[in-house]
Amino acid sequence: MGANRAVWTVVLAAGVMALAGCSDKGGAGGVNADRIIAADSTPGDWISHGRTYSEQRFSPLEKINTSNVQDLGLAWSFELPENRGIEATPLVTGGVMYTTSAWSIVRAFDAKTGKLLWTYDPKVPRSTGVKACCDSVNRGVALWEGRVFVGTLDGRLEALDAKSGRLVWSKVTVDQTKPYTITGAPRVVKGKVLIGNGGAELGVRGYLSAYDAKTGEMAWRFYTVPGKKESDGSASDEAMKKARPTWNGEFWKVGAGGTVWDSMAYDPDLDLLYIGVGNGSPWNRDIRSPGGGDNLFLSSIVALRPSTGEYVWHYQTTPGETWDYTATQHIVLADITVGGKPRKVLMQAPKNGFFYVLDRTDGKLISAQKYVASVNWASHIDPVSGRPVESPGARYEKALHLSNPGPLGAHNWHPMAFSPKTGLVYIPAQEIPFPYMQPGGDKANFKYRPQGWNVGIDFLVAGLPDDEAQLKAIRASLKGRLIAWDPVSQTEKWSVDYSGPWNGGVLATAGGLVFQGNATGEFSAYDAGSGKKLWGFDTQTGVVAPSMTYEIDGEQYVALMAGWGGGFAVSAGAGVDPRSEGPRRLLVFKVGGKEKLPARPVSKKEFMDLPPSSATPQQIATGTAVFAANCGVCHGAGAVSEFSIPDLRYSPTITDAAIFKSIVIDGDRSELGMVSFKSLMNESEAEAVRHYLLDLARRQKAKQVAALGLASKD
Repeated sequence: MGANRAVWTVVLAAGVMALAGCSDKGGAGGVNADRIIAADSTPGDWISHGRTYSEQRFSPLEKINTSNVQDLGLAWSFELPENRGIEATPLVTGGVMYTTSAWSIVRAFDAKTGKLLWTYDPKVPRSTGVKACCDSVNRGVALWEGRVFVGTLDGRLEALDAKSGRLVWSKVTVDQTKPYTITGAPRVVKGKVLIGNGGAELGVRGYLSAYDAKTGEMAWRFYTVPGKKESDGSASDEAMKKARPTWNGEFWKVGAGGTVWDSMAYDPDLDLLYIGVGNGSPWNRDIRSPGGGDNLFLSSIVALRPSTGEYVWHYQTTPGETWDYTATQHIVLADITVGGKPRKVLMQAPKNGFFYVLDRTDGKLISAQKYVASVNWASHIDPVSGRPVESPGARYEKALHLSNPGPLGAHNWHPMAFSPKTGLVYIPAQEIPFPYMQPGGDKANFKYRPQGWNVGIDFLVAGLPDDEAQLKAIRASLKGRLIAWDPVSQTEKWSVDYSGPWNGGVLATAGGLVFQGNATGEFSAYDAGSGKKLWGFDTQTGVVAPSMTYEIDGEQYVALMAGWGGGFAVSAGAGVDPRSEGPRRLLVFKVGGKEKLPARPVSKKEFMDLPPSSATPQQIATGTAVFAANCGVCHGAGAVSEFSIPDLRYSPTITDAAIFKSIVIDGDRSELGMVSFKSLMNESEAEAVRHYLLDLARRQKAKQVAALGLASKD
């Protein structure tokens, strides 16, 4: 009996130790390569950006399913004070949720109750916002061995203690005197934190860096385009020997671009890291690389060895990129059967409108087809060469070309999802045409501007008309869809049409569901097989972020960071549905959730008293051109903003010349993000901009007064 008791004591002790080990492994302290690779063994957690290294954004959880999703309700929510775009994917492990909001602020919550555990604010200078092409957003954190990693908008990579939010180490990853930013989520592979950057619109050279997760020391750096020197002493030196002959002229003077600002995936069996590379700097190849050239590795998927940064292979989706057709869109890895044979594939739906299926072992093209029928810059992808067959005039060398897609893409950063159960990829697709033209009709008019955008096209021709009928027609041309795509047959199986573009990222689950929020403020669940809408919730704000799902104590939850923002929101206000603007929140749902949101706030814009016009037609014309060249990317084409960045037609600052000058020229509101623009315009031009805005305000006010008069007669 004593011997048996001793045996059971050992067994029980081992069990307790095993349970303790499981508990530790269930939290951030136990997140490592083994846990991420074996993510399906702990399906209740979501511990990496796309849940797994394959980035499929598919969850094996099925307690929320097609039979009960109609009973989904709000479990808890959190009001976010940051009034900018919200794009993060929360991570959950050990009952704790880690997520980010605008300005790279990190928060940890009790994932069951919503209790805020800690907040970390990296204190990003608000003046950094002028360097961000597409809002002061952040797409989330990475977890590894008890630390939380975040990239900050001003170019730092920081490691935080997962329990307290305390800063452990911080590294500046960019030259902060240049217009670099970080908006993407880091990934951690083999103990190395991987982080890229953005800024190609303004003029930078792109790269990916790897830092030791424990010490913060840089392990390697891979440049995606050549620099002025033949060698950087970096992991990319050999690859640059391959890339340099595909460039012409002094391309490095305006950065050349190629920023790695979002997508990454990793295959642990092949030990290959896949990165998506962005657009050229400038966009316009005629200016960037006179005489042509493919300009490697712009708009490419590049495979690297994660331990060393060694180049293995690449596939260029848009050779000689000249439209901002990045390949930074979501990369998904899967094993599928093609032509009766199992294939290890990489799938991407980049901006250019073609869906690519590649062999991820060697980068060879398996197939590519248009996933948006309106694509007009190329007719098809040649299956032998893998190159697009371009349409005449698409490169706008001599004349304007109205292209579809435009620079916002047929699919932007918003993650898609792949379901192994249905074999379908779910794409948040869109149609946003754009008129490309050489600056002032001639590339010779291009001049590099240290503070401004340097894309090498004429933004003035992309301005929006004031006529309401024309605006209505433009809005009607902007489309958004959720597409269920078969990557084997390269055909659409079903789709959901939305009233406009810029809809949220996608989640697929083993419960037979696809979740997506949209630009007009509805978070919906669809049947993954048929596309039938099964459930919807009013988020009170446009949604751009993807949702995720997790499980605690046997109960499944779905979480969503809801908050309108990003590139389309800040640049195309006149094309934005008024329902998009609303409060920023973290929303968490469960079956039987009973919480309620406050009533949807009503946005009301009122005009101030406007002085009589004293401007000449020439002054207003000058202001129109200066605004288009310098201001529209943030304040909206035609100064129409439906976003948190001020709609200048309603701003009292435009009625006072001295105040307007103090802001635009003197930089009196730099701490609020509005830096001085004296390097881009003189006082006379700033005053012309003010008169242009006053002219817009007067016309808008007159339309509103007329509409009110008509309403009163009715």
